[in-house]
Amino acid sequence: MSWLPSSDPVLGDPTSCDALELVVVPRVRDLGDGFSVRRALPHGRRQMVGPFIFFDHFGPMQFIAGKGMDVRPHPHIGLATVTYLFDGHIMHRDSNGNIQEIMPGAMNLMTAGRGIAHSERTPEVQRAVGQKMLGLQSWIALPADREEIAPDFQHYDATRLPVVTDTGFSARVIAGSAFGATSPVGMVSPWFYVEVTLDAGHTAPLDPDHEERAIYLVDGTVEITGERFEGPRLLVFRPGDRITVRAVEPTRMMFLGGTALEGPRHIWWNFVSSRKERIEDAKADWKAGRFAHVPGEHEFIPLPE
Repeated sequence: MSWLPSSDPVLGDPTSCDALELVVVPRVRDLGDGFSVRRALPHGRRQMVGPFIFFDHFGPMQFIAGKGMDVRPHPHIGLATVTYLFDGHIMHRDSNGNIQEIMPGAMNLMTAGRGIAHSERTPEVQRAVGQKMLGLQSWIALPADREEIAPDFQHYDATRLPVVTDTGFSARVIAGSAFGATSPVGMVSPWFYVEVTLDAGHTAPLDPDHEERAIYLVDGTVEITGERFEGPRLLVFRPGDRITVRAVEPTRMMFLGGTALEGPRHIWWNFVSSRKERIEDAKADWKAGRFAHVPGEHEFIPLPE
């Protein structure tokens, strides 16, 4: 999915919880063609949580028969994209020749590295009959010494990701380690990403050992040290504190974070880099058609003016 910087302020909620550094209220962004998202990162007061530099929440939405999502081929550098669905299907195609239908609960990690292009569209079967859509897309910024690695794509079906369950609690470990389980997904820096669901009255701990960590409330309401928070919200926590999250009602959320990168990043459109001049090079390459093409695609998103 595509992004452009905005001068609009991004608001945070006030909070009296000492363990919380920031509460982000996602802002709605229109991506065109009637497709909008709630954007939690980057934030005016916080560019990243661990290496997470971008966090979009799309849906819930209903596509009628004959309609669907059509994100035309567009480029990325210096990051890895994570697409995670709760409802709906997306067909991923990229310039490395990967074609993958993304389904709920699966992990899809596309590492752009020195450059890749991809498209994201509603598959033909779902387009014909219509479908509900609810999901998240995140960008993972790469360490400075790995920004130019070869592009890559990993896909793990929901059945291949570890799930930890207890009474009123379920956690799918999408990346990294949590709740005594480890995802098979390969990473170039330490980070974690977990879908956690809680029934009303049940609790889950947020590991204090991660350098940077946050909880994204997809839906529902939680209580933390006596204070209530309702989704959608991104709750960014200070390091080291032991956190217990209690669900006030059935709640779905994402635990995320990891080791902080060595410095901030420049972001322009779909490009992330530690070097401004590298982004200028990528802009020129896309405009001149020097990125590899996505097989089977005949459209593309032009470089924004």
